[in-house]
Amino acid sequence: MNLQAGLWQQQTLKLTMTQELTQAIALLQYNAQELSAFLENKALENPLLQIEPGNVQAMDPRKDRVKPTRKKVDKDKQNWIEQIGETVTYLDEYLKSQVDLDLLTINGKKVFDYLVECIDENGYFRAEVSEVAAHFKLSEAEVYEHLELLQGLEPAGIGARNLQECLLLQLRRCEKRNALAEEIVEKHFISFAEKKWKDIAKLLNVKLNEIQEVFDFIQTLNPRPASSFQHEKSAYIVPDVVIKWDGESFVVSIFDEALPKISFNSGYYEKFASNQDKQVNRFIQENQQDYQWIMRSIEQRKETLTKVSLKIVEKQGDFFMNGPAYLRPMTMKEIADELEIHESTVSRAVREKYAQTPFGTYELRSFFSSTIKTTSDENTSSKQVKTVISQLVEGENKQKPLSDQEIVHLLKEKEGMVVSRRTIAKYRDQLGIPSSSKRKRYE
Repeated sequence: MNLQAGLWQQQTLKLTMTQELTQAIALLQYNAQELSAFLENKALENPLLQIEPGNVQAMDPRKDRVKPTRKKVDKDKQNWIEQIGETVTYLDEYLKSQVDLDLLTINGKKVFDYLVECIDENGYFRAEVSEVAAHFKLSEAEVYEHLELLQGLEPAGIGARNLQECLLLQLRRCEKRNALAEEIVEKHFISFAEKKWKDIAKLLNVKLNEIQEVFDFIQTLNPRPASSFQHEKSAYIVPDVVIKWDGESFVVSIFDEALPKISFNSGYYEKFASNQDKQVNRFIQENQQDYQWIMRSIEQRKETLTKVSLKIVEKQGDFFMNGPAYLRPMTMKEIADELEIHESTVSRAVREKYAQTPFGTYELRSFFSSTIKTTSDENTSSKQVKTVISQLVEGENKQKPLSDQEIVHLLKEKEGMVVSRRTIAKYRDQLGIPSSSKRKRYE
């Protein structure tokens, strides 16, 4: 190894990420909402970039795509007004309205209010009794009295400290008490949840079908008693791409109506461009260049998104003609290779973007799936395998549910799909389907 000090000249190739390139990459991965927010912020920073008035409009989810009749419009407006005037009831107000606070002491009211504040969005009490007792300088027994008062209110199960207590509170409030259900939940909850029902049946000297009845009954209870008091605004998806059938072929267009229309503020530019101050000139030139880069990046984003969407439609023709069941396996690398762009560019182009299709609105990423081998020459997609698994489980004998290995055999024999048992278990978990032992019913 030569450790001698000296000067050498070496020629290398190096890719440098400029600010403009970073911005172009960022804009490519923005969806419609993110791009709108970016442009609005830029309009505040750059005086040469102005948003045209009247072009920033909120999406109206009630607007019908087909022009409605007068009767339909009047009815729709009436419903909209009713929604605006809807009375919202909050959980804390509802709980306090059920208690005669005059019967409580001044300190008792404070304790009760504090306990109500400790109720989370699901209706569970999220505090330690010992901490509440120390805070108000009370005994734990006194705090429990107030907690029991809270737990006796509607909705049933409110103020529980865990799921087990929540179910117990509801069982004890039923008009027709179920002693077996109460005993199982109170003393054998973990075993019951893990479906170790044979052990429970032996301990309690009951039949398995009786435990099945308890399970079915508990399924009717509410594990989140405060859920009806949640008032979250509905989230609406704004598609970035619209794919339509014109009778002969599919037409792909970028939906940019939700984006603010931007233009160059020529009046501001002309006013200051001839200014003799160097700092003012530099400021104007930098902002002009910034505006040009933004416009170029937006156009490049639109062009890339259009190319990727067109290629998706080309390769997923069966899906767009016949529906989701005909989705074929496809990877981002395939699209990238055919468009002669980098795979990461495809990934950024489809990130958190949605396409409106004849069969509904789908995330662009959902069109990409891994390849599953079949006994024939053609391959299938992982989504098709998941669809078949769901159908097999839905139609199975619940007293003798299909094991993962049996599903493997059925997929190969009936559908020609070659899948390992481990893959079946993975797909089953992704679909939220429990194992065969937990799907079994005892009638």
